[in-house]
Amino acid sequence: MRKLMVTTFVSLDGVMQAPGGADEDRDGGFEHGGWAVPHFDQRIEQLMTEVTGRAGALLLGRRTYDIFAASWPLAEADDPIGATMNSLPKYVASRTLDTVAWRNSTLLTGDVADAVRELKRGEGGEIQVHGSGKLIQTLVEHDLVDEFHLLVFPVLIGSGKRLFAEGTIPAGLRLVDTTTSSTGVVISTYARAGKLEYGAMGPETGNR
Repeated sequence: MRKLMVTTFVSLDGVMQAPGGADEDRDGGFEHGGWAVPHFDQRIEQLMTEVTGRAGALLLGRRTYDIFAASWPLAEADDPIGATMNSLPKYVASRTLDTVAWRNSTLLTGDVADAVRELKRGEGGEIQVHGSGKLIQTLVEHDLVDEFHLLVFPVLIGSGKRLFAEGTIPAGLRLVDTTTSSTGVVISTYARAGKLEYGAMGPETGNR
């Protein structure tokens, strides 16, 4: 079974919309595009190079596919992330696209959750999701995500699309790794760890 990892830039208050540029995603009148860029440093670049280097395939939503397909083919030949993005098999979940032209891209057909389950049953390295907010909601709702690789930026945005929106199923997570960039970005990997557990605290329970 192939592992499916979601890698996402997210604000401290949970917003993942348009981290990389002003016009990346203006849905809902969003005016804060590019909020992650001032916090990028060499550590983040190094970690993202390592993460993408592990990928066996990319799974992308339509908007992220459009952004990546317009950008990564322009990368210099010695750009390690660009070289990986361009060469990897890419699977695109979209109800509006009829064709996908970026090299090694395939348009998923039928039910997205069923198609992703089939991909996970195949051979190869981990399947990585970058961006793709709507797609992530579907994957989380159907419990298809094995690991979350979250880069939490020290900013509050107040509005915008959230990583864990309505439809998120209760679940336990296990912290696998964490580190911090020079700009205060907390980079953590969480693996699925069974069901959400419950307890009680307070003087009457003996748990203070």
